[in-house]
Amino acid sequence: MLPFFLSPVSLYAIYVRRCLAAYGLSQQTLQLDNETTLQFWGPNPKFSQATQKKPSLVLIHGFGPVAMWQWRNQVQFFSPRFNVYVPDLVFFGDSTTTSAERSEVFQAASVAKLMEKAGVERFSVIGTSYGGFVAYHVARMWPERVEKVVIASSGVNMRRGDNEKLLRRAKLEKIEHLMLPATAVQLQTLIGLAMSRRVDVIPRFFLNDIVQKLYSDKRKEKMELLKGLTLGRDDTPNLSPLPNKEVLIVWGDKDQIFPLEMATELKELLGPKTRLEVIKNTSHVPQSENPIQFNNIVESFLCDSS
Repeated sequence: MLPFFLSPVSLYAIYVRRCLAAYGLSQQTLQLDNETTLQFWGPNPKFSQATQKKPSLVLIHGFGPVAMWQWRNQVQFFSPRFNVYVPDLVFFGDSTTTSAERSEVFQAASVAKLMEKAGVERFSVIGTSYGGFVAYHVARMWPERVEKVVIASSGVNMRRGDNEKLLRRAKLEKIEHLMLPATAVQLQTLIGLAMSRRVDVIPRFFLNDIVQKLYSDKRKEKMELLKGLTLGRDDTPNLSPLPNKEVLIVWGDKDQIFPLEMATELKELLGPKTRLEVIKNTSHVPQSENPIQFNNIVESFLCDSS
């Protein structure tokens, strides 16, 4: 393991934290109940008067590094117009629970409790990949609190066989070898599927640093989260529509984690107010691969009053 002063990940983390602070957010922790605590980036309490004038937006990360690594570009873009909340889901970062619950439904309940504890009555939500599962359940279970929903590259409609197809594409035996890489080779496989750009030029020491700094924490609990998913257990999509909710689906046309045909089906399943936007030459992380186009698409949707 590289020492802190030689670790690219550790040094870049300092930069990301300073960026989020410069955008008006601070890292905070709230105890939701006697079992669960969530850490999150949210509006700095010192600027409480300014936050009262803006709508609220929740960004829910995917199954990977903690939230600040996945949403920096969106925090910068949306914070002037929205009160942005960026939680670390349970067992990511310092968010934790003593509950035995491990489903994405439990994650959704935790996010909803967080927003209630933060005093936010209504909000829009963006979820990417695993975070899209969580965002869907938040909107499904608390429709009166959620204004608009953005689901980015998230196979909420996945079937039981979809993981098997994904493992064949990855040439791996277990889903945790892909989603929780323990070696540089496994991480390179994940990046190769998740990104449309070439990754074979990334130095091995950098890949090892990413594995150690961003994927080694709470591995046992995260494996339990993968096994605890309620979506994808059946041969048909186990999905209730969101008929009265405005939903935006954003997808990369080259997504190899959740292929584009899943987005087309998901649009039909979620209801008549659902729209689909496809970003070309982009894979599984459009918010990072093509942040300008992603942000503009989402802003147009969130700010459209029609």
